[in-house]
Amino acid sequence: MKKRTKILAAGAVTVLVITAAITAKKYVSVDRDGRSISIIGGSDGPTSIFLAGKLSGEDENEDEYENEYISITMEEAKTIFEVPGDYVIVDVRTVEEFSQGHIPGAINIANETITDEEPKELPDKNQTIYVYCRSGNRSKQASAKLAAMGYTDVIECGGILDWTGELDMKSALPMRRRFG
Repeated sequence: MKKRTKILAAGAVTVLVITAAITAKKYVSVDRDGRSISIIGGSDGPTSIFLAGKLSGEDENEDEYENEYISITMEEAKTIFEVPGDYVIVDVRTVEEFSQGHIPGAINIANETITDEEPKELPDKNQTIYVYCRSGNRSKQASAKLAAMGYTDVIECGGILDWTGELDMKSALPMRRRFG
């Protein structure tokens, strides 16, 4: 079996196990480190499945982070953003990219500025935080860093390239004039 097919198959098994865990909590037990799940009630006794790797953020560059965040599609995020709520939308692109247009209501905290100090724009670690960038790479990095800092409700929603709604240009920086 090719490596990609094996990864897809492992992902499908993980989704099935997680779905079973959510829908039938009384039939599932998880060990302390979260890597082993026993499904109780097979015809020949409990069946154990061991999860290898991370549940989100499967990226070699993200090994240093805890990766305790959720990923959703930009379409799902758009539906959520249509209703006002108690959440913060964070655009982790550069100031220049942000100034060219961003999701309405978003604040800009560039990914490269998120280090070991909590961003002053995000004082509440229990606040729901939606994170996006241009294509989805920096949003995953930023989400992982925020989760590692102790933010408890981080939701990564990909890139603005997949955004189908209006863009906010109000707080955009003035355009520079080109001469010659």
